[in-house]
Amino acid sequence: MSPEKLRSLLENVRDGETQVSDALNSLKNLPFEDLGFSKIDHHRFLRQSFPEVVFCQGKTVNQVFEIGKRIIETGHPLLATRATEEMYSALVEVFPEAKFNERASTITFDELDESQLRDGILVVAAGTSDIPVAEEAIETARIMGNRVEHLYDVGVAGLHRLLSCRDQIGAATVLVVVAGMEGALASVVGGLVDKPVIAVPTSVGYGASFGGLAALLAMLNSCAAGVSVVNIDNGFGGGYAAALINQLSTVE
Repeated sequence: MSPEKLRSLLENVRDGETQVSDALNSLKNLPFEDLGFSKIDHHRFLRQSFPEVVFCQGKTVNQVFEIGKRIIETGHPLLATRATEEMYSALVEVFPEAKFNERASTITFDELDESQLRDGILVVAAGTSDIPVAEEAIETARIMGNRVEHLYDVGVAGLHRLLSCRDQIGAATVLVVVAGMEGALASVVGGLVDKPVIAVPTSVGYGASFGGLAALLAMLNSCAAGVSVVNIDNGFGGGYAAALINQLSTVE
């Protein structure tokens, strides 16, 4: 339950428009709701200003549907990551405004006002193969209230592609840099800007990349200051951190 809905409910109780029993019934699931296979943390919105995110990998279609349905019915935006088209098909039948990003493997449902979105986040992907992880970061940051720009296929093998976008890179408040192979792009970007850089290593690469471990270690050992690193293929983590930083930067 969002703070606005809770406030409205309590006002109705005071005005005599809602029976106390109805109010208690509505409030009983405020901390969490037990579905048997999942305990939905409805209180997270109040603690962290964004509701629980559904990680779909390993869940059945019905489990994702039931969790997503309850989150939406509670009045919260829905972000489901590592989702399948089958999971989306189940949700969109009941919630036709739900959206599926095939490249990001995300399902979203929100009532965002485009004019109210914050500017400032730039997602930079080294190669076309890194786009799925970059798209997950974009979907995450966007549903958290941000208008997200991106640069794709600007890896260090052709550094002139990145340098041709210096103005756009320098104008960002926070950057999410997504790269596989040797993961060098995060260090390069970190050396060009005076803004926070969140590095996201991907599992893209040949054998010696060890499924993204080489990129992860390279980013952790970056000589550029201001570079923070999330786990391999964790576009969600990169996008979420960027959204929190951007939110702080726009607080008046």
